[in-house]
Amino acid sequence: MGPKKLPKDDPRAAHQATETTVDLDGLAAHLRGRNRWVLATTRADGRPQMSLVTGGMTADGKLAISTYPERVKARNARRDPHVSVAVMGEEFNDAWVQVDGDATVLDMPEAGDAFVEYFRCISGEHPDWDEYRQAMADQGKCLILIEPTRWSPVSTGGFPPSLFED
Repeated sequence: MGPKKLPKDDPRAAHQATETTVDLDGLAAHLRGRNRWVLATTRADGRPQMSLVTGGMTADGKLAISTYPERVKARNARRDPHVSVAVMGEEFNDAWVQVDGDATVLDMPEAGDAFVEYFRCISGEHPDWDEYRQAMADQGKCLILIEPTRWSPVSTGGFPPSLFED
């Protein structure tokens, strides 16, 4: 016998967990405007390494994260391209999704056009793209591009719906 079912008019019913399965277009819609991510890569010893990052989904459906070549996330992604990203909203209890994929790390100057797409998906248009590309080169930046291979449902936390009467 499981837990006692709560009535649907119980105040907790307003805070039920949800899971919404989405296709790639639905994933893109969910990611739009959500740029605070946690990137998980794999350390050489097999344990996870997590980094708080700013990211965006490019027009061609890749996840893009700017970093520096010497950062551990870039080194790990070069060694083992299987990565995961948790995308959250502005508030801790907002809807979230986990995206798994295969990463490629691009260095300058090869990354120049990809940096343009990165900037666009987060901030829109830049007044001088040549200046922006040069700034990325001058700073020695690299870009992690992730091809999504699978993703979770878009989820919210809360009480399991099974706790409530049908």
